[in-house]
Amino acid sequence: MRVSVDYDLCDSHGECMTVAPEVFEVRDDDMLYVLDEQPSPELHAKVEAAARRCPKLAITLER
Repeated sequence: MRVSVDYDLCDSHGECMTVAPEVFEVRDDDMLYVLDEQPSPELHAKVEAAARRCPKLAITLER
């Protein structure tokens, strides 16, 4: 799985970070960072849930 974020859509709400903090982080500059673009299989379910919770649908998952 490869994680990408459309930063033109992302408003850094942090919903993804709440679900998968191992992969997503909103820092003090209010920007979202992808900490792991290719998360391990044990994180896939969390990353999928994080993508679904994104209010802007800015997260794309490629397999």
